[in-house]
Amino acid sequence: MIALFFSAFIYLAHFNIESKLLNTILGLLAIYFVLISKKQTLFFTGFFIGLFWFYWVGNSFVYYDLAYLKPIIPFAFALVYGFLFFLISIVEFTFYKAAILFIFSYIHPFGFNWFVPELVFINSYFKADKPSFAIVLISLFLFINFKTKWKVFALLPLLYIYTNSGEYIDNPKLKISMPQINVNQDRKWAKDNLSNVIDENFRLIEEAIKEKKDLIILPETAFPIVLNKDEFVLTKLFELSKQINIVVGALYYEDNNYYNTTYYFNKMKAKIAKKVVLVPFGEKVPLPKFMVEFINNTFYNGAQDYKEAKTPTDFEINGIKFRNVICYEATSETLFKNLDGIKYMIATSNNAWFTPSIEPTLQNLLLKYYAKRYDITILHSANGSENGIIRP
Repeated sequence: MIALFFSAFIYLAHFNIESKLLNTILGLLAIYFVLISKKQTLFFTGFFIGLFWFYWVGNSFVYYDLAYLKPIIPFAFALVYGFLFFLISIVEFTFYKAAILFIFSYIHPFGFNWFVPELVFINSYFKADKPSFAIVLISLFLFINFKTKWKVFALLPLLYIYTNSGEYIDNPKLKISMPQINVNQDRKWAKDNLSNVIDENFRLIEEAIKEKKDLIILPETAFPIVLNKDEFVLTKLFELSKQINIVVGALYYEDNNYYNTTYYFNKMKAKIAKKVVLVPFGEKVPLPKFMVEFINNTFYNGAQDYKEAKTPTDFEINGIKFRNVICYEATSETLFKNLDGIKYMIATSNNAWFTPSIEPTLQNLLLKYYAKRYDITILHSANGSENGIIRP
């Protein structure tokens, strides 16, 4: 029951059920019951939260010919979060439980950072940030410990984090095309389908030119090739860039390393943005080197990890600066640092790895969380899920 309360905001958003009141009540109940529950209850609370939030992670292993891992991966996630929630109850003291739950937003097992407890209030009447989450925890701690006649006063601090403001509408002064693309993952990299994927990308770019757009944004690995090694595709993109700004995802090869990158083409020139934060176990194995080699040889046919960049890349398009982010790293705080006044972000994703599932919904909620927190508008172009503009 507690896990359902803690996960309801994701599924309500997934099925387009919008109710700030319901999200507020369920979020408060989830935190309240975590603070008063015993060890056995909290282990299974974490176990089911791990399943409800992250059951979809196993979907991607099907495309690595590791389908037998599909049910095992969610179970592993469930055990990890079961153990983390068990830690809450080691000391039977409500304030300790509240403190550990707050700390959870800073704990990222193997670098996986999609469990953000305060996210439960992203579509509620409360602000969804760490200071507001601390106020919720303190208020509920006081509510639990105050005598009956004083309990109402314990909830008064919640009025401080009440918010009912709408979104601030801020669009870059550009005519932008973000065509919706839905290429199944099992066909995206198929050799017999490669020419179809490439031709469709060119058709979309040419259509945007006819519509007199300033910029077209295509998703992560929209070109499923090592683009800097394909002279034909590169030449055509350079030619098209005389008429429109092109932002598109593809792979990049340099110094015996592969990078997941975004290419920005403008007036016969190209700028490369390399991914900074790689997906744990999807793009990089976050373990010691000897274990990395064993896992890659055993499960990935000897494939090497992608290489990451040290710093994010910004594009300047028609005088407007954009921070570039690629899928997973769009939900990492690292990419929101040192913005230096940048108000817009281009995020590209390939969600076909995980759909159908709640993954695009959870990703969108996280993007909304960071957009509000850092006052930035995110233009999100995705394959396999809906595109969107996420505003502060």
